[in-house]
Amino acid sequence: MEHEIKYGPAYAVATLSLDSGESVRAEAGAMVSMSPGLEVQTSASNAGGLLKGLRRAALGGESFFMNTFVASAPAQLSLAPPLPGDIVHRVLGAETIYLTSGSFLASTSGVDVDTKWGGAKTFFSSEGLFLLKVTGPGELLVSSYGAIEEIPLAAGDVHIVDSGHMVAFTDGVQYKTRKFAGWKSTLLGGEGLVVELTGPGTAWMQTRSADALVDWIAPRLPSQGTSS
Repeated sequence: MEHEIKYGPAYAVATLSLDSGESVRAEAGAMVSMSPGLEVQTSASNAGGLLKGLRRAALGGESFFMNTFVASAPAQLSLAPPLPGDIVHRVLGAETIYLTSGSFLASTSGVDVDTKWGGAKTFFSSEGLFLLKVTGPGELLVSSYGAIEEIPLAAGDVHIVDSGHMVAFTDGVQYKTRKFAGWKSTLLGGEGLVVELTGPGTAWMQTRSADALVDWIAPRLPSQGTSS
């Protein structure tokens, strides 16, 4: 499969070129356009089976169903995330990557997507108790809200990221969720909770936070019963 990512980092679209017999699994609603020669199959089994589909939806914050696009002839498929943002492509060998809710866009059929218990350390995280556990081999497309910045971490390196800006990290990275500072700063300073990442490995963060967008919009919505 060949790929081209255009219009990033604000409005990225991934265009995939598939040979006959190749297939790609994508989040429901991610398709922008497609050429003839693609058959679309929609089912929970495409997400790794019924139980995995339930875990992804109930615990990982993703769609219960996934669409599988199978090429019966050379074809093109364009995909995009729901929010204005970026897309990165990564080839997975035997490695595992953990994605935060909403960051999975698509993968080739050999990639396994499941949920992972995050433990009590993520209890107060805005991303919830579970992360998506993505294991190769295969190709993976990860999406974001805003641009994606890659953070290389050597052994022992520490980087602190606001929980709403986390996108993904590789298996070797240790992480814990904690307060931004004291409770006063956490509650009143607008930063909330942060994720402390310790290398070795690679992490990815997004330059915008969907949580912050919701917090900005919510007070501006008309209250129930307000006349237009």
